[in-house]
Amino acid sequence: MPKASKESNFTEKVYAAVCKIKKGSVATYKGIATIIGQPKACRAVGNALNKNTSPLVPCHRIVRSDGSIGGFRHGTEKKVKLLKSEGIRIEKGKIV
Repeated sequence: MPKASKESNFTEKVYAAVCKIKKGSVATYKGIATIIGQPKACRAVGNALNKNTSPLVPCHRIVRSDGSIGGFRHGTEKKVKLLKSEGIRIEKGKIV
């Protein structure tokens, strides 16, 4: 069996952390990076989430540290719609 690469191990840690975020809650890219022990890897967290294709990983629940929505593989409009459907209030592009 081949060894997992550092990249896939990092990605698995990101996905596992994101899966713990409950419906109606959000976390930040920096928060996820810190949880997995890589506090300076905010951008890498975003890149890992952008590659996700599983609906089981709630990537839409990750936002920027300033409360703005951030990116989403399926578009910002879809991310906003998903967050609002979970009861998250958004005004002027930021979490309230």
